[in-house]
Amino acid sequence: MNPGVLGFGKDSHSRHALAARVEQIKERLKWRLNRLRCMTVPEIAHRILRSLAMHLERIGLLGSPRVPSPDLAPMPNHWIHARARVDATPYLDAADRIAAGRLDVFALRDADLGSPPRWNRDPKTGVEAPLSFGKLLDYRNPRLVGDIKYLWEPNRHLHLVTLAQAYTLSRDTKHFHVLRQHLESWFAVCPYRMGPNWASALEVAIRLINWSVAWQLLGGTRSPLFHGVQGERLRQRWLESIHQHAQFVRGHLSLHSSANNHLIGEASGLFIAALTWPHWACADEWVREAKTILEREASLQIAPDGVSREQSASYQQFVLDLMLFTLFAGKANGQWFSVAYEARIEAMLEFLASIMDAGGNVPMLGDADDGLVVRLSEGGAISACQSLLATGAVLFGRGDFKLKAGALDDKTRWLMGEEADALFDGLSTKEARLPVRQAFSEGGYYILGCDFEGKDEIRLIADAGPLGYQTIAAHGHADALAFTMSVGGLEFLIDPGTFAYHTEAPWRRYFRGTAAHNTVCIDGQDQSQPGGNFMWLHKARAGCNLWTSAAEEDLFEGWHDGFMRLPDPVMHRRRIALDKVSRRVVIEDSLQMAGEHDIDLFFHCSERCQPEAAADGFTLHHGGRSISLKLPRAAGASVQVYHGSTAPVQGWVSRRFDQKRPAPAIVWHARFMRDAVLRTEITC
Repeated sequence: MNPGVLGFGKDSHSRHALAARVEQIKERLKWRLNRLRCMTVPEIAHRILRSLAMHLERIGLLGSPRVPSPDLAPMPNHWIHARARVDATPYLDAADRIAAGRLDVFALRDADLGSPPRWNRDPKTGVEAPLSFGKLLDYRNPRLVGDIKYLWEPNRHLHLVTLAQAYTLSRDTKHFHVLRQHLESWFAVCPYRMGPNWASALEVAIRLINWSVAWQLLGGTRSPLFHGVQGERLRQRWLESIHQHAQFVRGHLSLHSSANNHLIGEASGLFIAALTWPHWACADEWVREAKTILEREASLQIAPDGVSREQSASYQQFVLDLMLFTLFAGKANGQWFSVAYEARIEAMLEFLASIMDAGGNVPMLGDADDGLVVRLSEGGAISACQSLLATGAVLFGRGDFKLKAGALDDKTRWLMGEEADALFDGLSTKEARLPVRQAFSEGGYYILGCDFEGKDEIRLIADAGPLGYQTIAAHGHADALAFTMSVGGLEFLIDPGTFAYHTEAPWRRYFRGTAAHNTVCIDGQDQSQPGGNFMWLHKARAGCNLWTSAAEEDLFEGWHDGFMRLPDPVMHRRRIALDKVSRRVVIEDSLQMAGEHDIDLFFHCSERCQPEAAADGFTLHHGGRSISLKLPRAAGASVQVYHGSTAPVQGWVSRRFDQKRPAPAIVWHARFMRDAVLRTEITC
């Protein structure tokens, strides 16, 4: 054996490892500089003080871990109904799977995580995160923690709710024993403030909400399950951790440019904890502080027309759940929210009802991570959006929401109790107006269509909204003037989704970039300039300058200035007209420019679509329906259909977090000098 060869191999490996490490350090420094660029001076000062406080916490000079003794006399009212009229079978089956260590975690289906799971280990990569001080742990580093989304998901403890539901429905204490085993294991290996499960206040808050639901289903403080030495010991240890969780959330709220859905989630966790466990004097402070935040953030983060300013359909649903849970918890315990707060909830539901097509499809606008606050329904036949509308139908007495929901779901039954079915069935739909709304001027979405809710429905959603919320616009996509389109409840032209967050950087860039949306791309550039996985530096501004809807025609005209930053600035304007008689959509893209540019026009098709070449374009086939796509005419223009391409990355759809599959993408390309007008026609 040649030692020289061995030595060369080792040196080569070391050089590659060193180069990778240097590159990683450079990327981290770049991210930090970009993050600073998105901060105001007050935020920088806040973060410096917060960092100092965290270091003092780590060495024990700040923040006392002592938990005062609870006063168990107060008896709060439950807002989860243990007597929900549901079929027990799916809950008992799910609980048995959990007991066997089988859990679904994003792309891992029926994965063997163990019972209890290894709480500090990413089940996807197998990386075990260090048990260092949580708030100083770099959870964005996959070498250190793996894929943090996968690690955090089981630690939200949604599955403990399933175990508690199974116990409530069967009265079989084996489900409680599994729950107790998981909790005791978690307490042992996830000590207060240590490790990845104490790195994010939002994750801590969501765990609190799931603990609240499980606690109520088990019977609360005086449940017979807490009798005896073992039961009392569990209750005592659980209450101790609950207090620590609430104080942690209160001390690490997401503020300034991070004050997005995280802050609403954190305030929701604190509010629900205070009402579920009013056993310490500080619980009154938790309620006041959390309720003030929720009222304020509802008006800041949700536009009056009901659109989440994060410009994400998925986070719209996530925040709706948080706001609904706090509303129900508050009403049950005499903590009433303002009329404005409830009005925001109703408006948010109106937006979801309006963008949902006749087939129940909701376009995947902005980021999506499949995150749930609580899983209250097992094996439900309706979607998460339809479930929210079912709850909203009963809550607000809305027949139009009932029609869009289609049926009552178990989640609504757990929230509203034994009367839920009668209330839902009793709602009249005679006066229901559909579509609910077509124009959302503050949120920037406009719905063109005809024959709504029927077998011949055309529903086109045009986007002229802002990139996202706050200076970082964390969950927005570079999709100004993009559109989605369904016909007869079948998706033809789609938003391809999200796929990845902290890992798979090239895919993260693609799915939230301009080339992954049905709009125009100039010189291969994104409309907005990314600065990190959850950050945008230069942000395109967009708007609608004309919107009309009449019996014969819907008309939208919008603009964005994202390409005005180019050395030769380009202004993009888009006009979309739907002739309802001929069922023809005409799209005109006007590009104002002085120089020469490469122009790409994208049409992302559903993975179930089959494009067939035709004169001047394509015929798209889907589910027995066909539509005609007539592309612009231009000298030297070319057309390419991509289907799962990696060079370039094009032709993909992601319906679930961390899952992607090929889908046809039609890319029209031409090079223009000076102004150009591109005319596309779609006939349905």
